[in-house]
Amino acid sequence: MDKKIIKLIEEKGPLIGSEIWKIVAGDGLTLWRSCKMSKNLIIRTIGTKYLRLDPRVEGFARLSPSIFREFLTYSIIGIPGDPDSLERRVRDQISHIEEVSKEKLELAYRSISSLVSSFESEWIPDYQACFIIAGDIVYNMGHDMPRPERSTGKLVNGSDMDLVVIVDDQFPGDLMKRLDDAIYKEKYRLLMTPHIREEIDYVIKKMGRVREQVRFDTFKHMVACKILREGTLLYGSEDLFGAVKVMLKEMNVPEKLNVLEKRARYFRKDAEDYLLFYDTKEVKERRAYFFYPTEESEEFE
Repeated sequence: MDKKIIKLIEEKGPLIGSEIWKIVAGDGLTLWRSCKMSKNLIIRTIGTKYLRLDPRVEGFARLSPSIFREFLTYSIIGIPGDPDSLERRVRDQISHIEEVSKEKLELAYRSISSLVSSFESEWIPDYQACFIIAGDIVYNMGHDMPRPERSTGKLVNGSDMDLVVIVDDQFPGDLMKRLDDAIYKEKYRLLMTPHIREEIDYVIKKMGRVREQVRFDTFKHMVACKILREGTLLYGSEDLFGAVKVMLKEMNVPEKLNVLEKRARYFRKDAEDYLLFYDTKEVKERRAYFFYPTEESEEFE
């Protein structure tokens, strides 16, 4: 496989992992191993690694992107004899990822601002709501590699748009239900429109729920806090958004998440060593989740 990959790069120039996998085919773990262990290949990994919580991992802490996603999307593979081509491809891939992130953020903003315009007069200035965007996009790590959406199985264009909607405690229940229905309809529209095929994962909740979650005392609360901490304001009340961030700080959530992220970085190193050197069959039977992506779906169910 090593020789086949080298020949491919000599013919086509430096490639990202998914481009090699598409041609070479076969088992993703074996391909990743071949590239990582080859002395005749150079791997340049781009982007940011950030905390993700996974109930299958002891202590819950791992890093995103997963090892396999990092290889497929954020790793550029070249050969030692052509460093200039490798650097050009690295720059091109960085630009592509930044553009994808920007387009997804703009789509999320357009969708929400248009949707809210039909409700805004009913709650402003009496009620407050803020729309917080999280996930790959806020780390400038959005990708557009097709993947199946978990509820329908339909292919979507890469990273989803994680959206947390927070309303104040006085927000009317019936209006909250209508807002929820409207966001769901927009989610369905974006998912089913052929030339868009984007996914919004969202949750809508009152500040009272946030006050419960910042206790950081269950796995689901930890996930919610992690998403709120990384999230940025997409639309709506800056005051409400600021209050959420203050609440997180008062409960020492950033410090707790920093401890988990440090643990996740140690886990990543150990996981890579395990995947590289243990028997493939054992890896697949016992620790496949070390390699493949996981979704923090608990907050959006």
